[in-house]
Amino acid sequence: MKWYAIGKTLTPLDRAPESGAAVVLLNSDELVHETALPGLEAVLHHTPSARDAHVCKAEVRSNCLSGTLALPRGRRDGTRLCCGYLVTKDRVVLVDDGEMAEPYLKHIVKEKRLIENSVGRFLYDFFELLIARDLHRLEEIEDRATALEERVLAGELEEFSTPMSELRKETMAWYRYYSQLDDVACELRENENDYFSDEECGLFRLFEERVIRLREESQLLREYCTQIQSLFQSEIDIRQNRIMQILTIVTTIFLPLTLLVGWYGMNFSGMPELHWKYGYPAIILVSVAVVVLSLWVCKKKKFW
Repeated sequence: MKWYAIGKTLTPLDRAPESGAAVVLLNSDELVHETALPGLEAVLHHTPSARDAHVCKAEVRSNCLSGTLALPRGRRDGTRLCCGYLVTKDRVVLVDDGEMAEPYLKHIVKEKRLIENSVGRFLYDFFELLIARDLHRLEEIEDRATALEERVLAGELEEFSTPMSELRKETMAWYRYYSQLDDVACELRENENDYFSDEECGLFRLFEERVIRLREESQLLREYCTQIQSLFQSEIDIRQNRIMQILTIVTTIFLPLTLLVGWYGMNFSGMPELHWKYGYPAIILVSVAVVVLSLWVCKKKKFW
């Protein structure tokens, strides 16, 4: 468990402060065993565990505001970055089992950001750090999508479906994340418990607008991925059409020869060509002439 005092800046503490606003960081096990924390005795049971954090949400209660945060990116072991949180007039509780909340707190401490004894200003800085590098991450996703598009245009269609599927899932996860984060920003901005000043509500409105812009960027990425998938399908169709065109030309060329084979394969006794001395060479010449004539017609009609 770690405590931070909310003063002009965020300051790490060895124990809970006797007065003033503060942030407490703990994990899910500590949340279960801590029945009471200074200033949180009546509301601590409303704090969601990090284990229950699957989406971004905010729930307003009569004496607190609680919710969860789940980022679309994960740790090295593949698990998602998530945490639970609870906000009162002078306390912020963060429940983190991994590497999500603590790096942001250390970043605020290191930069000595002015939070001006305000829970609302601290929350604004914390949420701003959540999305600080997101535009860069979306640009990286766009670069990967562009690389896939260039592969398709170059005719390299092998091993396309797997990375394309992963990319579409990733863009969908970012879009869903920003939609949920927008709802959280709305709850903070509405300030139903009257925890925040008008200036802080204005900051939350600014944060909401940034989230909306990021959501629009992620929506554009989703549409871009759909266009690349359509381009890939078009290239597949073009290849199949070329194959069908070749098969059709071959069938057209050899169809007259099939007619000759069927004709002279009947072996009727009244067929004079069966006993003609030059019948076999004549059929060969006729077959060659038919093939050459068919090729000439196909070439003139620009069938290939």
